[in-house]
Amino acid sequence: MGLNETKKEAFEGVLPVWKPAGFTSHDVVAKVRRLLGIRRIGHTGTLDPAVTGVLPLCVGRATRVVEYIQELPKEYEAVLTIGYATDTEDATGNVTEQVDRVALTPEQVLAALNRFVGPIEQVPPMYSAVKVEGKRLYELARAGVEVERRPRQVEIYEIQPLGMELAKAHPELRLRVRCSKGTYIRTLCSDIGRALGYPAVMSALIRTSTGGIGRERCVTLEEIARKREEGTLQECFISTDEAISYLPAVRLAPREARFALQGRTIRTTEIAGSDRWADGLVRVYGQPEGEPAELFLGLFLHEGGRQLLKPEKVFA
Repeated sequence: MGLNETKKEAFEGVLPVWKPAGFTSHDVVAKVRRLLGIRRIGHTGTLDPAVTGVLPLCVGRATRVVEYIQELPKEYEAVLTIGYATDTEDATGNVTEQVDRVALTPEQVLAALNRFVGPIEQVPPMYSAVKVEGKRLYELARAGVEVERRPRQVEIYEIQPLGMELAKAHPELRLRVRCSKGTYIRTLCSDIGRALGYPAVMSALIRTSTGGIGRERCVTLEEIARKREEGTLQECFISTDEAISYLPAVRLAPREARFALQGRTIRTTEIAGSDRWADGLVRVYGQPEGEPAELFLGLFLHEGGRQLLKPEKVFA
């Protein structure tokens, strides 16, 4: 190795980034690729440029679990402004409707919020990345074209009011929302306003959590650059298996662990306790013969009825 050469670090796992305003999710990925010198990075859920918040990035082989992290609930803090509407359903759009005065009571607000807890249907906004006949909706919207969109079912697990300023001509509500993948908070704010009898927009939004990864675990782009120089960045990563710890874990004996390492389907007939394993996707661990320690071997599909453990994503 030459005097001016440095050893390339092999970063791997989930890096929880605090996305700044003014960046697209793709911008953040591109920036971190440059900082880490790694091409294989993917994000786990798009945030609009104006939105800040938790954006977990999957690095290296962890990109193979992006889909499983995306499935997890997300939590937001939003400001809902009542009294006007825009074509984008947030404060960045053109005003399409407005009233001079809004009159609401806390009781009316709480009753309306409760109506949105549980499974609900949303019509995706025109300014969104949803594709219709091969075109992104936002591309059509920018061209002045509006098309019919099919409602989608999402789930709101919780809406908690954090504050109400109802005396304003255009009242503001601060809300904490915990919801399923695919929920448009802009649309939720607009729909809550309609339920109260007024036009409304989302005027601010922060994503505070994705799948249990909160702000306290996140690093900024500036911190990533600094810690990369200091050699302490790996400490900020969440291991791939920890990031999907909601999936049940099973452990194999050395012989079966070796089979798993080879990506083979394993018969569980002689594995003690396998009758108690959950059906479906599981995290598999074991210490294969010849290995010095237990490894995360990957994600396998357990079919209890057929007594099979089938490879989905082999990691070790």
